[in-house]
Amino acid sequence: MADLLDDHDDEIEEFDDLEELDDESEQESPLADEGDIAVAAWHEDGRWTLAALPNAQDIPQIITRLKAQQTNGGALALIAIDEEFFMLIRVLGTQISLFLSDATCALDYEVAEEFIEIADLPMPEEDDESYPVGHLDIFSDLGMNQMEIRAICADDELFPDEQLEAIASRLGFGDQFAELLGL
Repeated sequence: MADLLDDHDDEIEEFDDLEELDDESEQESPLADEGDIAVAAWHEDGRWTLAALPNAQDIPQIITRLKAQQTNGGALALIAIDEEFFMLIRVLGTQISLFLSDATCALDYEVAEEFIEIADLPMPEEDDESYPVGHLDIFSDLGMNQMEIRAICADDELFPDEQLEAIASRLGFGDQFAELLGL
């Protein structure tokens, strides 16, 4: 992995150089579904490195890629689906932390339902109001507390990509996030 980092001067990398998997979705562009975003980030040698992930709706594959890319601070994924909700995943050692901005999306989106199942969370009811679920303190050791994540989730004026950009900015890699996604 060190060779991969040495070969690139930019702080933005593509996962294409990592070991190939037998998944046809990897041949698609990182933003194959125009409403979906999936970005991995890891902190190493005092800087953040980002990479687009090939399929925002393949949660097990994203977790596998984060496990392969870990550093001392772990690796994280910021995912937005169909301009409706966002998910955060963090792999730190053997611990996997998951956060979903709106549990009720599991009623309409298969990927959100799968996320709820993987996180071993209860399914929402039809008449539930929108609410975040999972590890609200997912980034507390990186300086972003539960109240900040709740506030971002509660801001109805922001689309999920804008919410993720706010999270990326708060964590210290907002400019790289915007550059990678062309925002």
